[in-house]
Amino acid sequence: MTMKYYPVNLDINDRDCLVVGGGKVGARKAETLARSGARVTVVSPDFDPALWDSCPTSLCLKRKAYQRKDLDGMFLVIGATDNRELNQTIANDARERRVLFNGADLPEQSNFIVPAVVSRGDLTIAVSTSGNSPAFARKIKQDLEQQFGPEYQAFLFLMGRIRTRLLAQGHAPDEHKQIFRELINGELFDLVKKNDCEQIDHLLVERLGKEYRNFFQRGNQ
Repeated sequence: MTMKYYPVNLDINDRDCLVVGGGKVGARKAETLARSGARVTVVSPDFDPALWDSCPTSLCLKRKAYQRKDLDGMFLVIGATDNRELNQTIANDARERRVLFNGADLPEQSNFIVPAVVSRGDLTIAVSTSGNSPAFARKIKQDLEQQFGPEYQAFLFLMGRIRTRLLAQGHAPDEHKQIFRELINGELFDLVKKNDCEQIDHLLVERLGKEYRNFFQRGNQ
């Protein structure tokens, strides 16, 4: 069966991104883009202070009507207005400019859709229904949030530190596979979940060597 969308994680760090719309949807989209490192410009005739005062200060808010030239230099644009005709105009302009476009009410015109996301540090779980039911995607997201707690963030942070150290020591990538397989399938995750620092460090020393003594505790300081 052919997939409707190609799943991908997009690096928008230091990219110029545009959001058109000053309502709830626009505020949510702009905040998510900013958290991902984008340089975000938001265009709207009006901004509700109750929505925007708590948003990242890095956002560039322009109180004006959308114009085609607002797309100049943009990597992507999100049409987040409650005017379907205006969102369609933005989609058309973006297509001509070869700028990625997303419109919540125009999935058929969008180059990409934004999934529901569960974030635990560097662990990102994205849920998409290919635009068929955003409400069901949110329901699955809520279920996943109950299943994946903060221990997943701590475990992934630890594994990243171990991988960085092994690479610095000149270990071949193929050697890592067996090491990580044993760590992931063993009791390490349960120990992290319990925050049992002493047993974690004992396990790491036993498996990786004495230079990993107090490794987990140092990383949490």
